[in-house]
Amino acid sequence: MSLALPPRRPRPAPVLSVVAVVALLALPLAPGGEGGAGPADVVSALVVGHCAIRLLRARRRPLSRAAAVVLGLPVTGLALAAMDAVSPGAGIAGLGRYLQIFVLVPAAVLLLVRHRSDFRLLAWSLVGLALWQGALGVQQYVTGTGASYQGEDVRAVGTFGASDVMGMATVVSFGLVCAAGLALGRTPVRERAVAAACALVLLVPLALSFSRGAWIATVATLTVQLVAAGPRRALRVGAAAVAAGVVLVGGLGLGSAMLQERIDSITRVTDAPDQSVTDRYTMWAAATDMWRQRPLTGVGLKGFPEYRDGHASLALSSGSDTEGAGAAYRRQPLLSPHNMYLLVLGEQGLVGLVGLVGGWLALLVCVLRGVRRARRSGRGQECAFIACGLLVWQLVDFAYADIGGTSTVLTAVCLGLVAWWALVGADEVALGPDATASDTGADGPAGGTDGSAGGTDGSAGGTDGSARGADRSAGGVDRSAGGGDGSAGRAARAAVEERAAGEAGVR
Repeated sequence: MSLALPPRRPRPAPVLSVVAVVALLALPLAPGGEGGAGPADVVSALVVGHCAIRLLRARRRPLSRAAAVVLGLPVTGLALAAMDAVSPGAGIAGLGRYLQIFVLVPAAVLLLVRHRSDFRLLAWSLVGLALWQGALGVQQYVTGTGASYQGEDVRAVGTFGASDVMGMATVVSFGLVCAAGLALGRTPVRERAVAAACALVLLVPLALSFSRGAWIATVATLTVQLVAAGPRRALRVGAAAVAAGVVLVGGLGLGSAMLQERIDSITRVTDAPDQSVTDRYTMWAAATDMWRQRPLTGVGLKGFPEYRDGHASLALSSGSDTEGAGAAYRRQPLLSPHNMYLLVLGEQGLVGLVGLVGGWLALLVCVLRGVRRARRSGRGQECAFIACGLLVWQLVDFAYADIGGTSTVLTAVCLGLVAWWALVGADEVALGPDATASDTGADGPAGGTDGSAGGTDGSAGGTDGSARGADRSAGGVDRSAGGGDGSAGRAARAAVEERAAGEAGVR
């Protein structure tokens, strides 16, 4: 008579809660909205709470020392800037937003991504969101229902509307970067082919977004990804991209006069800048002047709009004109300098800038080290290229944009993916083939959130003899054959887990 227990139903992957945040960004927004907290922001708060509950139930340390230091670097500057805010309400609101985007949500993603398959799932969800938003953007361009650009409603903005023209460009760029990383990695051939096709398709809505900052950041990122993948592959992909560009622009006539003029304007930003460029330069100078006034702690969170007019020259316009995509004409005030580094410098001073940028540079060093490890071992290359691309894109784009709008929560998700690879995934690759046992469904040390001691879930990994029904006295089944608890298997597993726990900070 068998005493085996019925098999436990597999539990849903914790990372699915993060996928839900990405999926909610596909929902349409009310035309003319002010860009406040949306459904994705609310669910991101629930994700943080869900992760905290998992940690309390598991009774384990949430982050390694390195992860806690890197992700916690901005907190000091944020706290000081919040105390210097123009009002308590502004300080609390600004502190909550910065913590959400740069600390809490990235930490939650870091903890909920357990292995490389979770990482790839999130990457594909970003590609899917980009394809959806990109399809809407192309439809807006073709039918003339997009945001206003040079007097015509042709600017592709997806569901984000005319008040957040950078939203679709950001989403499409993230999806393109993820697709390029998947295509350059060592995933199955069919998956690489689909990813490459998605990357080529996403070039069209990115071009129709008319976002010069997104274009520059994407070109720089794709170049870095190709160089990281190797010179021969870079030459092959580069030749294919040039051929595709010739076909699309020359053969199919997709290079409109508007698009050509926008591209040419990139080289004329100093000789003959348009009003948007003039406003940007003026606000950059104003942010720098604010920093000179209070160099250490800045003027306080959300203080730029309050101090802008006192530091800007007369060349600054009263706002930008927005209309189209279902919204009526309105004059949108200029509330930020459109440069994340200068915004942090002006509002948080040197303390805030060193903390925030220092954390990003630490992640960049760890990511590049992980790229080298992935190329050497041949494992996890797609994760390495995606993480490297997402971080490089964000660092370049922050020179032309800052946080704001509904799509900002996606920045937090991408920073979480980068943090997982930099602080956990790259170390798993370095441990060798035994460390990739988590790819088969066990909760490895990367997650650090599951209650299974040692990081291997008995129901998924098969290491608990009782869960597999292998009772030595009743069933007569040897644990060394059924669950991997024999002397040799136990010693090998203990060695790998001890080393992984030391790297990931899981006790």
